[in-house]
Amino acid sequence: MTHRLRNIGIAVTLALVAGLLTVFYVTNYKRDVRNAESNTLVYVASQDIPAGTSGADAQGFLTEQEVAKRNVTPGAISTPEQLDGRVAAATIYAGEQVTTRRFTSEEAKGIRAQIEGNERALAVPGTAEQLLAGTLTSGDRVDVVGSWNVPESETLHYSRVVLRDLLVLEAPQGGVSAESITNPQQNGAFAAILALTDAQAQKLFWLTQNGTWSLQLRPTQDAADSPESAESAESLLLDGIGATRFRAMSARLLEGGE
Repeated sequence: MTHRLRNIGIAVTLALVAGLLTVFYVTNYKRDVRNAESNTLVYVASQDIPAGTSGADAQGFLTEQEVAKRNVTPGAISTPEQLDGRVAAATIYAGEQVTTRRFTSEEAKGIRAQIEGNERALAVPGTAEQLLAGTLTSGDRVDVVGSWNVPESETLHYSRVVLRDLLVLEAPQGGVSAESITNPQQNGAFAAILALTDAQAQKLFWLTQNGTWSLQLRPTQDAADSPESAESAESLLLDGIGATRFRAMSARLLEGGE
């Protein structure tokens, strides 16, 4: 009899424990359901945010929206400041929840992080000498000096500094070797990527197609520019020559013409 009562007691105890566990599970489940159905604030794009947009700029394209907690996208931002120092890795479309997963660091963006607005990145191919290969490094500042004919149908050469203070986004890859100097094909296999405005890009592209040019490295500190000027055969010939010397040269030229 004692044995039978003990078994009944154990069964009743197990039944009570099972009942308590069931009640506990149901209570938690209902609480979770209610919590999932409750609303929370998220940030969505008020308009398309193009890839490459900085986090600071993207914050101006956000709007708050209430959604059920169960509909919150993983990684959804809780404050716009979470986008500081980041850039959109892909286009975020209007109405889409904004998440940290759609953004990447400025460093990972590379060259794109260094241009904005009307700035452009232009790859400029040239010889080792034109691009200062082996000397130029990313982050340097350069000017572009060029020479071309004016008018183009004549052989009247002019030269001047066409563009100034351009940022080198990527220096020419590889060093200067004896082969690159003696082999023209190898010598022209260099390229530098420069940051410049779209208007400056037009000028540089025209010059590379219709004239001769070279980059010149600017100082890293206290860089200054001389007054703008253009040089020709005549200006080089007469530069620094006094009036007496000029008259003598003119007389000699006239005698030679006779």
